[in-house]
Amino acid sequence: MLSRFLSIIRIPELRQKILLTLLLLGVYRMGFAIPLPFVDQAQFASVVEKLGQQQGSFSQIMQVVALFSASQLGNATIFGLGIMPYISASIIFQLLGTVYPPLEQLQKEGEAGRKKINEYTRYATVVICLFQSYFWIRMLRGGLGTGEAGLILPDYDTFWYHIVGTVTMTTGTILLMWIGEQIDEYGIGNGISLLIMAGILAQMPSAGWSLLSPAITENGFDISLGSEAGIDKLLLLAFLFVMVVVAVVAITHAQRRIPIQSAKHVRGRRVLGGQRQFLPLRVNQAGVMPIIFASSLLMFPMFGFAWLARTFADSNQEWLTSSLNTLQGVFSGSGRGYIYNLCYVGLIYFFCYFWTAITFNPKDMADNLKDYGSFVPGYRPGARTAEYLENVMTRITYVGAGFLAIVAIIPTIISTSMGVSFLIASFYGGTGLLIVVSVALDLVQKIDSHLVMRNKPGLLETETR
Repeated sequence: MLSRFLSIIRIPELRQKILLTLLLLGVYRMGFAIPLPFVDQAQFASVVEKLGQQQGSFSQIMQVVALFSASQLGNATIFGLGIMPYISASIIFQLLGTVYPPLEQLQKEGEAGRKKINEYTRYATVVICLFQSYFWIRMLRGGLGTGEAGLILPDYDTFWYHIVGTVTMTTGTILLMWIGEQIDEYGIGNGISLLIMAGILAQMPSAGWSLLSPAITENGFDISLGSEAGIDKLLLLAFLFVMVVVAVVAITHAQRRIPIQSAKHVRGRRVLGGQRQFLPLRVNQAGVMPIIFASSLLMFPMFGFAWLARTFADSNQEWLTSSLNTLQGVFSGSGRGYIYNLCYVGLIYFFCYFWTAITFNPKDMADNLKDYGSFVPGYRPGARTAEYLENVMTRITYVGAGFLAIVAIIPTIISTSMGVSFLIASFYGGTGLLIVVSVALDLVQKIDSHLVMRNKPGLLETETR
């Protein structure tokens, strides 16, 4: 294995790609050390801490947003919005491509169409950033809805500085988008995914320290059974870490191979074709998108029931206020239980099938097989083949959705049953680990492709004796 890592360093092109990627990721992390200059950071941290105590789910929501967007809203930095506006714009155009014929036609034009869609995505990202950043600054001006004094310094609480802050945060997101594109073109790996992974890995040490810090006492290091940082909790989290990594690797590589047969062609005296190959269908076709959609959608009931509870607080109907507070607790960080988990699992299954239906088109795949002179044995090319592929994808998506559901509810179960914070549980046994392992596998596969192209053994290859 050491010789394989040394072979990576010895290849000049691959070495330059890796160094450039690390340099750009370092620039990305430095941006989080640059706060917005006109925000009172000390008061902002105090308000966020107070909100976290009053609403146990607020700080959790901030953590989830930071997890999926590679952002740092909790520090009000120039990269506060992260890369989420670009991801949102990409998702919007991908969804529009299934219902808007001109955009669907662009998707079928190959590289030229992809570049045009990327150009539209950048324009949409700027528009989304302008709205989100201005809305965030207005929330800072209002004390994040807590009734506290504004979090913007008095001398800078003017419309001009609001616009300056909006442009600053928008520029930060545009810079992150540019960094991701530079990694795609000149570095190695998927730039946007690497930004998200870097944001998750940067928060893992602090999460691990918050888990181990209660064990440090005046008498030494206490990890006795039943303590706040007991050996039982540490072993269980370590076991979940290993199991989730193994499961993610297995599901990421899991495929349903559809046998296909190419038709024979006679060219002069030569007979071409007639080979038997396989069409690989991924078990987890949707990736982590169903978890992102489901977790985002489940935030709305909490805010809705909290708003209704405040609205009817002055009424004489105490049973209604009590019921609304109970429903809010079901979807908040402190009271999540079976109902929340059932809703979470149901939404994950729904979005798995929804996203697979958008990204996987059995009719186009069947037409491509027909155009290349290939067919699935036992099924007539065309509509019958498309129907067969759709049935197979429906069955394997059920398995992939079940895997995502198990991984997604692990943090909630651990945080409620063991008293571990949601941040720790999500990083060491849930969605954060799923994203990190998936992106790391994709990165290793791309490094392997460079090594194999130069007739060198890949990192994932097993030695044959």
